[in-house]
Amino acid sequence: MDYYNTIQPGEPSLYKEKGSKFYGYVFRVTDEEEVKEAIENLKKEHHNARHWCYAYRLHPESDLYRINDDGEPSGSAGKPIYGQILSADLFEILVVVVRYFGGTKLGVSGLITAYKAAAEDAIRTSKLKSIKITRPFLVTCDYTELDPLMRTVHSMDCDIIEQDFTADCTLRIGVLVSKVTEFRNSFNNFKTLKIEELE
Repeated sequence: MDYYNTIQPGEPSLYKEKGSKFYGYVFRVTDEEEVKEAIENLKKEHHNARHWCYAYRLHPESDLYRINDDGEPSGSAGKPIYGQILSADLFEILVVVVRYFGGTKLGVSGLITAYKAAAEDAIRTSKLKSIKITRPFLVTCDYTELDPLMRTVHSMDCDIIEQDFTADCTLRIGVLVSKVTEFRNSFNNFKTLKIEELE
């Protein structure tokens, strides 16, 4: 897996059912602190709401996700929200659906429909963004081998994160995970090149 999809948040969605209002919000998050901050801000913005149900999924290599029904019947809110994240195959995403109770109970099936619809609409209004999964390398060589190094870097769709040509040529390079071995083996015939995988 060299790439994953995340989102650039769009406008919140609104789903109405029997007087209840369900506002769907999408956030790009990279860790649980950002999740906590986004939810706290929504609770301040919608302080009169009844429920703030959510689901999130972080980086594909961490495989970390959570769902929360926030007082709704078990499985009626967080699970359908998370189902929409899975359906769109998104990572580094938090979806929060804020509910204002309208006075009429919807039942579990009605809640599942409402939370699913609000999450789906919020995701649909967001723009997809494709992210590379790379490993960082530090590569040094002298100027005589810079051109063949750069040809290799570009042919393998690597990212040049940082470069310094003051003394020797020093580059910090992001290599796609599927090409790490190929990248390492590409420089067997180089005389001055040194390569180090970074943490």
